[in-house]
Amino acid sequence: MTCVHPQAVARARAAQPDEGALARAAALLKAVSDPTRLRLLTALSTGELCVCDLAVIAGTSESAVSHQLRLLREGHLVAPRREGRVVYYRLADAHVTGLLGNVLEHVGHAGV
Repeated sequence: MTCVHPQAVARARAAQPDEGALARAAALLKAVSDPTRLRLLTALSTGELCVCDLAVIAGTSESAVSHQLRLLREGHLVAPRREGRVVYYRLADAHVTGLLGNVLEHVGHAGV
């Protein structure tokens, strides 16, 4: 393969994250690549909510919401807190808030 712009290629290669970081980033993006999970994340951006309230917001069963929340937990996007028999969720950290805001802003500006 012929390289037309070797300096640009070298600069781009130097900026590449390691394979592990790329795999983790892809897994994170996969975790948010579902409209229901995005709805849950958007709801949680307003503050902590219990599973039953999230089910009402998502318009689905608590079981279905719990499944989606498990995927978000595995992606380190949400954090649970148990109070008796009720489980509350919140966004894991400010990075998640920023990611969600950036994605929704991009969609709004890009006309995607």
